[in-house]
Amino acid sequence: MGTTWSIRLVPPPGLPAGAAREAVETELADVVARFSHWDPRAELARFNGAPPGFYAVSEPFWSLLDAALDIADDTDGAVDPTLGALVDLWGFGPAGPRPAGDLPTDEEIGAALAVSGWKGLRLNRPMRAVQQVGGLKLDLSGIAKGHAVDRVSDRLTELGASHHLVEIGGELRGRGVKPDGQPWWVELQQAPGAPAPRTLVALFDLAVATSGDWIRGFDHGGRRYGHTLDGRTGRPVDNGVASVTVLAETALRADAMATALTVMGPVEGPAFAEALNIAAAFVVRGDEGLTETLTPAFAAMLNDAAA
Repeated sequence: MGTTWSIRLVPPPGLPAGAAREAVETELADVVARFSHWDPRAELARFNGAPPGFYAVSEPFWSLLDAALDIADDTDGAVDPTLGALVDLWGFGPAGPRPAGDLPTDEEIGAALAVSGWKGLRLNRPMRAVQQVGGLKLDLSGIAKGHAVDRVSDRLTELGASHHLVEIGGELRGRGVKPDGQPWWVELQQAPGAPAPRTLVALFDLAVATSGDWIRGFDHGGRRYGHTLDGRTGRPVDNGVASVTVLAETALRADAMATALTVMGPVEGPAFAEALNIAAAFVVRGDEGLTETLTPAFAAMLNDAAA
């Protein structure tokens, strides 16, 4: 899916050499086979290219799509799994970047918006089927990496390797402790020029994800166009948020909330996070440079780590 993975683990007695790697690769292959829009053989890619009609999907596909729609409902569409046409239009999809200096027209954006929108996605729950209206493109990238991290972590735990650190594309989840009894310490990703000092957190049964416009995007006309899209406008977010880092119990939730809070922006985002006790750190661009805002839950975790 265009990214890398790495794992550190404490192997339990009796686990054959290579068994953990084989199990991890099996889990990741299944994630790609279901949710990649880069691989034309994947279940998601086949749905996106299908003619109009209702299509039965696999149980894992249905479960993740259902979770994505629940998050869309909770965040009023700040995470929207139906924006694949817009993702492609802006050059962040399988077709690759747009030609240099070429931005989508209002007409193109309007056409992509017409086949997007989580509220319009129709499901046949008894048949476990999803409607393809023609041109609709699902994109679960906002939660797929987090989902993959959680699946790998759960699989390692099933094998008895309950002490591990899983990383996929910069999103991490730690369980248990290292052989010396220390937790899995990781350095948080930060936007270039961020005012905060180098920050380490202990991922003791905890996950972390960062959404940042410097991670993937392009520059045009003196502006940065990041890969996170706002389904309300059909355009990359332009609200001053340079990055959002979220700590949560699962990587899926950390992944989803980092995206949602980025879309919500520098005012609504922190207010939403504080109301739901989400541990989040915002880095925002302003006239005086970059500033950082921590939610009370995030600050409390840093204080606990320093104690």
